[in-house]
Amino acid sequence: MAKIRHIAIRAEDPDATAKMFVEVFGLQFIQKRAHGPVDLSDGDVNITVLPMNIGQTERKINKGYEHIGFSVENEEETRQRLLGHGAKELNPVRLGEAYYESKYMSPEGLVIDVGHWVGTSPIDSQATVGATKN
Repeated sequence: MAKIRHIAIRAEDPDATAKMFVEVFGLQFIQKRAHGPVDLSDGDVNITVLPMNIGQTERKINKGYEHIGFSVENEEETRQRLLGHGAKELNPVRLGEAYYESKYMSPEGLVIDVGHWVGTSPIDSQATVGATKN
């Protein structure tokens, strides 16, 4: 099963929005990238606060939740399933050791990332939803 590992948010003031998440929810600051995005983490999920002026030009950019990212056990199988459901590949993003992601757009216009992000927990292939630990 895939795991949600990344949520991107658009903000007019990424620094102020990131500061709010750190101070209110105790998220960990991971990095501020040179072109403006700020990466945070709760230890399992990466949250990236994106400026309004960067990103895709083929669709309208709005404030708020931008896209969701999943870590998966097999990226090529996931790619094939996404394409089989009519998704199209967008430009991948690879920033060294911090993270990388392959990007897709569903037929409905939803942007979905598949990749790995610093500050996220790995996939546990043995885990199941609703399982309890003894």
